[in-house]
Amino acid sequence: MPLETVTAAILAQMAQSGAPELHQMTAAESRAMYRDLKPDIPLVDVYRVEDRSVPGPASEIPVRIYWPTAAPAAIHVHFHGGGWVIGDLETHDADCREICRGAACIVVAVDYRLAPEHIFPAALEDCYAVTCWASENSAELGALSSPVSVGGDSAGGNLAASVCLLARDRAGPNIAMQLLIYPVTDATMESASYRDNADGYLLSRKMMAWFWDHYCPDPAQRSDPLASPIRAADLSGLPPALVMTAEFDPLRDEGEAYAERLKAAGVAVQVRRFDGLIHGFFSQAGIIEAAREGVDLAVKALREAHKISG
Repeated sequence: MPLETVTAAILAQMAQSGAPELHQMTAAESRAMYRDLKPDIPLVDVYRVEDRSVPGPASEIPVRIYWPTAAPAAIHVHFHGGGWVIGDLETHDADCREICRGAACIVVAVDYRLAPEHIFPAALEDCYAVTCWASENSAELGALSSPVSVGGDSAGGNLAASVCLLARDRAGPNIAMQLLIYPVTDATMESASYRDNADGYLLSRKMMAWFWDHYCPDPAQRSDPLASPIRAADLSGLPPALVMTAEFDPLRDEGEAYAERLKAAGVAVQVRRFDGLIHGFFSQAGIIEAAREGVDLAVKALREAHKISG
């Protein structure tokens, strides 16, 4: 189907601006530009928000915790996107608020170490450490004593999938569900969607190559299943998954291929392609109706995974 109308207008405006793309900048410059691109939409109110830090494998890891109510709730650990190079607690604050209120979960957002200063697997080990911490400290957080869920968009979806592999292979923690929003699962960049959507749809092939070069500069390491989850020989025993993709996204096919591999391994999977939309749509729910459907689907799946009524 054609591009969604608001999305098409945003892309046209960006093309006319003549601004450089992220991969044409330094990492520091790209981070600043990405923060400036954050949609100007009203923030969703939640009961309480707190910034703190938790122990990590190399240093303290900043996190932002969102509570939906004063009552005990399940925990969702969320990893922001941005190609492992850009993004932070601020750029994905709106997403976490949507999940917190919609799914009635305590959301723990992770400000993991970024590349190129910290290459693979630094970000992943930070995300796994926070997932373990959240699971072990549910009482301190005022949470229910139940398995946590994990999720993220783009590179954050990659980290969520890889955290699930680590949790299975390291015997914990228990994870109720993985929410994979247009996830990166394959470093080869050889799918049809990479050819069809290589340029002009916000995330480009050149940009993804730039991200991979920063995050995993040794090409030989990119076939490691913890970098490219679709390369895992065995995907059995993983948590149920919701995989969301976008029609005009280079990552579309690898996300859907990963969903099919999970299904083949006996994992319960729901997969949904959002036609007419591009990479990053989840953060546009405040202005794009079809993107709102994506948020609604995600929070419904989280509620079902955590057995939350309402």
